[in-house]
Amino acid sequence: MPQLHFYVPKDIAERIQKEAQSAHQSVSGYLAELVKREMAPTWPEGFFEDVVGGWHGEELQRQPQGEYEQRMALDPQGQ
Repeated sequence: MPQLHFYVPKDIAERIQKEAQSAHQSVSGYLAELVKREMAPTWPEGFFEDVVGGWHGEELQRQPQGEYEQRMALDPQGQ
């Protein structure tokens, strides 16, 4: 597996270390999971069920949209 090396400001490094510790992971493992999650080519598991299809209120009703506005045709010659 390839290794990546990069530099971050001290305050960011401290934040990463705290987040990794809170997640009970090594800094390397925490960053690897973070990158995998952000770079994943698919939607997160359950996204469509929890977010998109997650409406729990009354059924939504689309209101009448009215008639289309009639407009003059555009003159491609600019006349």
